[in-house]
Amino acid sequence: MAGILTTAIDCVVNALFLLIVIRVVLSLVRFSRRNVLTDLVYTLTEPLLAPIRSLLRKTPLGGTGMSLDLSPLVLFLLITLVRNIILGFISM
Repeated sequence: MAGILTTAIDCVVNALFLLIVIRVVLSLVRFSRRNVLTDLVYTLTEPLLAPIRSLLRKTPLGGTGMSLDLSPLVLFLLITLVRNIILGFISM
């Protein structure tokens, strides 16, 4: 039973990681939000990224007025932490 649950958790975590990576790529390439797939990725990831983004300040890049959003990186770390805690409880 623990093996099935561990596999399911890993699948969900991997899907979240993939969605976040796609979101980062979409933000770099500037795809139209009118695209159904783009809108789906933003709809699924924004509830996870928005609270983190509101806590973090954007890091300035040089003097060009550009900024770096570190919320996807923080979300990766938080998801990994929660995954490890849950898997630790399952293996007990």
